[in-house]
Amino acid sequence: MKISELSKKLWYVHKQLILLLAPLVFLPLIFTLPEKEGKCLYVVLLMATFWCTEALPLAVTAMLPVCLFPTLGILPAKKVCPQYFIETNFLFLSGLVMASSIEEWGLHRRIALKVLSIVGVKPAWLIMGMMLTSSFLSMWLSNTATTAMMLPIANAILESLFGDLETLKQKSKSPEEQDNAVINGQSVKLHSLPSEPTEKQILTRDGLDVTEPTDLRTAEEIRSEAQYQMKVWKGFLICIPYAASIGGTATLTGTAPNLILIGQLKSYFPNCDLINFGSWFAFAFPLMLLFLFLGWIWISFLYGGLNTRLCFTKHDHRAQAEAKAKALIEEDYRKLGPINFAEGAISFFFFLFAILLFTRDPKFITGWSVFFKKGYVSDAVTGVIIVSILFFFPSQKPSLKWWLDPQALNTPYVPLLSWKKAQESVPWNIILLLGGGFAMAKACEESGLASWIGGHLQPLAEVPPAAAVMLITAFLACFTEFASNTATIIIFLPVIAELALRVSVNPLYFMIPATVGCSYAFMLPVSTPPNSIAFASGHLMVKDMVKTGFVMNILGILSVSLAMNTWGVAMFSLNTYPDWAQPINKTALITNMHLSAVQPLNATL
Repeated sequence: MKISELSKKLWYVHKQLILLLAPLVFLPLIFTLPEKEGKCLYVVLLMATFWCTEALPLAVTAMLPVCLFPTLGILPAKKVCPQYFIETNFLFLSGLVMASSIEEWGLHRRIALKVLSIVGVKPAWLIMGMMLTSSFLSMWLSNTATTAMMLPIANAILESLFGDLETLKQKSKSPEEQDNAVINGQSVKLHSLPSEPTEKQILTRDGLDVTEPTDLRTAEEIRSEAQYQMKVWKGFLICIPYAASIGGTATLTGTAPNLILIGQLKSYFPNCDLINFGSWFAFAFPLMLLFLFLGWIWISFLYGGLNTRLCFTKHDHRAQAEAKAKALIEEDYRKLGPINFAEGAISFFFFLFAILLFTRDPKFITGWSVFFKKGYVSDAVTGVIIVSILFFFPSQKPSLKWWLDPQALNTPYVPLLSWKKAQESVPWNIILLLGGGFAMAKACEESGLASWIGGHLQPLAEVPPAAAVMLITAFLACFTEFASNTATIIIFLPVIAELALRVSVNPLYFMIPATVGCSYAFMLPVSTPPNSIAFASGHLMVKDMVKTGFVMNILGILSVSLAMNTWGVAMFSLNTYPDWAQPINKTALITNMHLSAVQPLNATL
């Protein structure tokens, strides 16, 4: 059998081989390391391998602690199972339910079209509008849902600006390339998004088409203009998934790594109450705006949006296309009609949801939680209260006349959200994934594994903390290019927390940039689902993402470092070692202190 054929067959069954070989490869850890630490490390590495290779579905791997930790004697089942639905998961669930109600009544489309109509249709301003809208929606909706919704809208606007993409590609080719394509029988095949036809029916250009004036430009001018338009098209497509990933970092419910941080903080450092929805938003929202601005400058520069047309109006061929695009956006927003009762109600509850979470205990002012017994009301309680109302609040305006008129027909009562819709919209696999991460963190704490690993990281104490922040953010931003961001933060956050304790640095100084860095995956189509959706449009190539994403990663690392060393220091007192930062494994610490006290006594005797 040829080597190429053998390699193909091995790749065909590579997941099964990983499932069989990984447990055997890591088995020596159980016998060569201290008992509990070795067994816990065995499970952690096994789960990390399965998560990174997706040999098992991510949610199935997340459930392995339920069977492995009790059977290996690491953690009893009564301590493992409750980790799968702790308070943090309820906060995440309430955010998902709120998002599903926004999608149910189309409020997200109204927001998107309104923002685009405000910013204008010049390429750089439209890219800014796309990024602002995508990032805002991603703060509340999932990154994937935001990207899937925004890309078809972008494609419809781009077609009104530049025409059909396939025709544009043909125009951009040189005469030699066109001749070669004809000789070789090649044709351009586009892969449209699955959701695009439905969106196209909504974003229609009916009634907006006008007779095109005769094009008097030379063939070279047409080809040059087509190449420019294709560059702008790429900028539109690539800015949406990037902005969705950036926007998710601004709220605790925006992306899973943020929730992993708050959950593990409560597990490791129960006395730390600095991070909640309000304080995280106050820190992360300015960071998001800074990174969005830098990203907008880079993408606009790279894809031709930054030019004199940005500030000056010119009456030319491009101006006519921009006028058509503006008319398209305004027409589609007009078709939505005035805000109905359901949209108004969802908007009200959405803002109430955000305001109550933000003002519960924002730290810099007294929050409304002081009216209740201290420590009893959390962000999860707030979220569940608001979303519970959605299941009985009417979607149509109640009428007093209906009660007084005996002849009035009975109309079906429809609440803002049904449980069936919520059930279909909530990604339960992510909740299991979060639970698996919390169970793993609990085992690392109880077994002493985090403390054991931290002891081997002592040489890193020589690295200045500010440089360590940049190294941690850069490492996790690179690692998450190849693995799920949730799995990445689950694996590394316990180690980073222990490292901070070993070098006597405020744990938040290392843990916050690590969490944010896990969301900065811009270089590959497989890095995140939003990247994959944009890549599936058929116009982006891997080299486009690598070229754009590499600089985006650098900008993200610099933005995080700036945030941590400026307003982050002021907000969380990062320049002092806090009282709440007790060692992760208190039992191991007490044992070590006891042994160190006993040894001199034995020597004396």
